Amino acid sequence: MNGASRIVAVLGPTNTGKTHYAIERMLGHRTGVIGLPLRLLAREVYDKIVAIRGPSVVALVTGEERIVPPRTQYWVCTVEAMPEGMGTDFVAIDEIQLCADPERGHVFTDRLLRMRGTHETLFLGADTMRGPIAALVPQAQFARRERMSQLVYTGSRKISRMPPRSAIVGFSVENVYAIAELLRRQKGGAAVVMGALSPRTRNAQVELYQNGEVDYLVATDAIGMGLNLDVNHVAFSSLSKFDGRRMRPLAPNELAQIAGRAGRGMSDGTFGVTGEAPPLDEGVAQAIMDSRFTPMKKLNWRNAALRFGSVDALIDSLEASPDNEHLVKARPADDLNALKSLAQVPEVAARASDGPSIRLLWDVCRIPDFRGISHSEHASLLESIFGHLHERGTIPEDFLARQIRRIDRTDGDIDALSKRLAYIRTWTYVAQRNGWVRDDSHWRAETRAVEDRVSDALHERLTQRFVDRRTSVLLRRLKQKEALLAEVNDKGEVTVEGEFVGRLEGFRFIPDKSAQGTEAKALKSASLQALAPQFHLRADRFYNAPDTEIDFTDQGGLMWGEYAVGKLVAGAEPLKPMVEVFVDEAAGPEVVQKVQRRLQHFIDRKIAALFEPLLNLSRDEELTGLAKGFAFRMVEALGILPRAGVAQEVKDLDQDARGALRKHGIRFGQFTIFMPLLLKPAPTRLRLVLWALANGLQEFPEAPPPGLVTVPVAKGAPEGYDTMCGYRNAGERSIRIDMLERLADMLRAEDSRGGFEAKADMLSITGMTLEQFADLMQGLGYKAERGERTKIKPAQPTEQRPAATAEAPTETAEAEAQSDVAVAAEAPTEATDSTEAEAEATAADPASDEPEVEVFYTFTWGRQANRGPRGDQRQGRSKPGGKPRDGRGKPQGKKGGKPQGAKTFSSRPPKKEKAIDPDNPFAAALMGLKDGN
Repeated sequence: MNGASRIVAVLGPTNTGKTHYAIERMLGHRTGVIGLPLRLLAREVYDKIVAIRGPSVVALVTGEERIVPPRTQYWVCTVEAMPEGMGTDFVAIDEIQLCADPERGHVFTDRLLRMRGTHETLFLGADTMRGPIAALVPQAQFARRERMSQLVYTGSRKISRMPPRSAIVGFSVENVYAIAELLRRQKGGAAVVMGALSPRTRNAQVELYQNGEVDYLVATDAIGMGLNLDVNHVAFSSLSKFDGRRMRPLAPNELAQIAGRAGRGMSDGTFGVTGEAPPLDEGVAQAIMDSRFTPMKKLNWRNAALRFGSVDALIDSLEASPDNEHLVKARPADDLNALKSLAQVPEVAARASDGPSIRLLWDVCRIPDFRGISHSEHASLLESIFGHLHERGTIPEDFLARQIRRIDRTDGDIDALSKRLAYIRTWTYVAQRNGWVRDDSHWRAETRAVEDRVSDALHERLTQRFVDRRTSVLLRRLKQKEALLAEVNDKGEVTVEGEFVGRLEGFRFIPDKSAQGTEAKALKSASLQALAPQFHLRADRFYNAPDTEIDFTDQGGLMWGEYAVGKLVAGAEPLKPMVEVFVDEAAGPEVVQKVQRRLQHFIDRKIAALFEPLLNLSRDEELTGLAKGFAFRMVEALGILPRAGVAQEVKDLDQDARGALRKHGIRFGQFTIFMPLLLKPAPTRLRLVLWALANGLQEFPEAPPPGLVTVPVAKGAPEGYDTMCGYRNAGERSIRIDMLERLADMLRAEDSRGGFEAKADMLSITGMTLEQFADLMQGLGYKAERGERTKIKPAQPTEQRPAATAEAPTETAEAEAQSDVAVAAEAPTEATDSTEAEAEATAADPASDEPEVEVFYTFTWGRQANRGPRGDQRQGRSKPGGKPRDGRGKPQGKKGGKPQGAKTFSSRPPKKEKAIDPDNPFAAALMGLKDGN
């Protein structure tokens, strides 16, 4: 632009395009420099200009970053880093209203008063600066720009109800983190933007928000400084902030600066409050919407004409007061405070003895306190840097390398990484100063690389902590109504769009347990929608799976491998149970029906295979009359019937009927009517489940371990449990019914009236000790009388005798031996006076051996004669040596004797005599009676 330099103040609210206008104006000149309030914003503007003109003509200069190509035409800088005396055609200062900022205002005021372009100068900012600019820069022209969209106040709103594309503003790190954590749990996550972040971290976080991975942004008031984001709503979590000295309420124009980030271009925006922030006063809210604020009257100022004759002179010049009514002396800044502290150090005072040394000391004091630990620690660091620079001219490389090496770590949490990032910014600033290190390019690259590594690690930690990628991805895809891609691995782990969301157990989706509340609901909704095709694929695979992959549990559950896919429920008949499937509703009715059909086929085939004899019995059309009725009873009892409960029905069966039933494998035992094939472990296990279903049990009892002849009686088991297991309760233990019948066969040969002892075969088939066998026999109805006797030892070898004596003992010796045995057998169990005397004599004579005593039991039938299992009533006593009719009935006479009992009379004609049933436990005795007649 030709002619005299033009100064224009472009004022107006946010979203008026002021910064974009300044960039266009600068690129219209041959050279230019623009000063921006934040290095984050400087980097954003730099990237925009590079995209237009290329990197070879654009420089970026901030306190911690310096990119200056040889042919630089356009300089993008932070306000503090703007080079002076360059004489560029164009100069622009953005956010000029920061002249009133208590911390940095004096820097902006200095640029307002002294920075000029040879052709054009622009001041960009709020309309509240019109008065001070007109007073301090009389030649300035003013251009008013109106907001391109409306800004509307919407009041208070909970964070859980915050609309998408919202920015929530906090004024402390703790507040920002707390809000971000809440949004992660409820909304899938949030990006975090703070002024202390490096441009690299900030850009990475903003990218999360801009590309839609998260719908929420949590930030400090740094976003109010011109950062361009796609924000529709701004919510304040607080209306006050700490300004470095005290907590103070935010002024309406400050609130407007931040709220104005809502709405881009022609899109309207909204603002409000959230959390503990009280609703805005109606007048304040209206002022923000109308962009009407109290004009500024005073700007912060610090003397720019510094004197370097002495340290005291420098301090005095920095503390000079302004001579203009529109200016007010700025409060002491960090650099001035550091200068005052170092001036009190004798060594520093001795070094700062001339103009160059004092100027160097001032440059060192202007290193920002990025660490923010304490004033004294910062002053100590500056003292060390000044000492190296004054003594050597540069900072020693080994010293600098040690400082950087301590920081170059990427482990730790967010706070640790944030501190390292602040520490490296100090050395990045030092490396950017010309002449402070020997190899400028090396150390600038080194500090930049460390800052990048720490920045990337910090971005990763922020994302891990405050962004639930899977929830945010799923919610975004759902909102965009896109098809979600789900995958299920061989372990059942489900990933949707590459994010782990839970497990697929059979046909039920189990969301990841780490998700809670709103997050869990959103996760499950999105996952089930994505899993719809997987359900159909899995249902097809299940339908074609062999029966070997499916099984039932003792509680009636139906398993496909390790996953429960259904359960059995009672049907119309015990052998016809129904199936209830475990399938998520989202899978659809087609999947439900397919799974149900497959499970029903499985259980039907399982019953057909394991209960084939019983099913054949139920389908035998040749059975008629009593045999058909008895077959029905057997099927209803799942193949096992205690004989005592069907004694009359068994008695009424003729030999033809019994023969027809025996063809199906039915055995008529003395205690139980059963099918031996159904006593195997597999049918027994299924029979218990079917029986429990038919009886409506809430908890199904488990089958005894297979292969055991006796098991302990299950305490508290439902009635009939032992029978369904294939056992009969007898005392403390239950005995398997097939072995019980074998035992009954042995007992029939014994004299149950006169008494008998247990044989070795009896103990062998039951696998019991003598005491356990006695308890078992009592459980079966016998009396067991315990006794003790002297144990007969095997004959000991005798001394050598004459051959005739050894080969043929005399009758007298044999008689004596038999007499000894008889005496031992008839000896009473209780001690008598004579036995005690013998015991004393034995004890007195150590040469004699003490006799060994053994325990024995004598068993006799012990039940009442009128309680037989066949239901017949008899009177009188059984003859000695009799035996029970069926284990519970009246004992009968000795083997071969005639049965005794009362006569019975009937009005019916005598029935035709039935053939003797060979299965009858008394068949041999009956045959003997018949033959006797």
